[in-house]
Amino acid sequence: MSEKILKLGIPKGSLERATYDLLGRAGFNISGSGRSYFPSIDDEQIRLITLRAQEMSRYVEDGVLDAGFTGYDWIMENGSNVKEVCELLYSKATSKPARWVLAVANESDIQKPEDLAGGIIATELVNVTQKYFREKGIDLKVEFSWGATEVKARLVEAIVELTETGSSLIANNLRVIDTVMTSTTRFIANNNSWKDDFKREKIENIAILLNAAIDARTKVGMKMNVKRADLDTILKILPAEKSPTVSDLADSEYVAIEIIIGDSVERQLIPQLKRAGASGIFTYPLNKVIH
Repeated sequence: MSEKILKLGIPKGSLERATYDLLGRAGFNISGSGRSYFPSIDDEQIRLITLRAQEMSRYVEDGVLDAGFTGYDWIMENGSNVKEVCELLYSKATSKPARWVLAVANESDIQKPEDLAGGIIATELVNVTQKYFREKGIDLKVEFSWGATEVKARLVEAIVELTETGSSLIANNLRVIDTVMTSTTRFIANNNSWKDDFKREKIENIAILLNAAIDARTKVGMKMNVKRADLDTILKILPAEKSPTVSDLADSEYVAIEIIIGDSVERQLIPQLKRAGASGIFTYPLNKVIH
């Protein structure tokens, strides 16, 4: 019989705060985050351990952890044989995929990857970068960078660096000449843990809650009262792909409508709904949206 504990890895570093925030919105209460490598969680069947995202897939593959969060980039870099449970579209700054880019100094004469033949590249993502140039048939040297990689763009021919917004590259007067790979956060599991009924169900439950929390980030609930005479007009204004809930009210001349919409649509809809006769309109944030 397997131990009724799921050992779950939390990425230390840039993804740490975003991961704790996501788990919180999924309904988990965590204490000691940021101060301990073993924070507490209000689920006695889960044990949290914080490790660097760069190492996570190795420890999950080896069974030191049952599951964990890391970037697709580090799974590829480590060549880890793990079960990918789901993709989680969140990161330290945005919900967009992060990019590992090939960048040079603005003043460099290099315009394309082929111009780097015979040169030196500095990066933390050595294996993926070597594969990228190997597939292009470009012979050069890839050096591991221990950090501050942007600075090295003026010491070697180019760097491969992770970026989400591009602001750091711009601030360091660097120019992107290609994208080596894109990466998003993945929830991964050890292959043997995935075969264990208890652990698999626990992992799947966490994945459902996390994705529900992510989906809720960009949506709001909306309620309004509408005269029955205006109902058809109001329904035509609401997004066609959504199916609103229509409920009777004590006043038989009115109905209540409730719908979930994207938060970017909300500001466009409210004035239209008001002009079409809707009243008592209000919106509210959502914790989870499960499809």
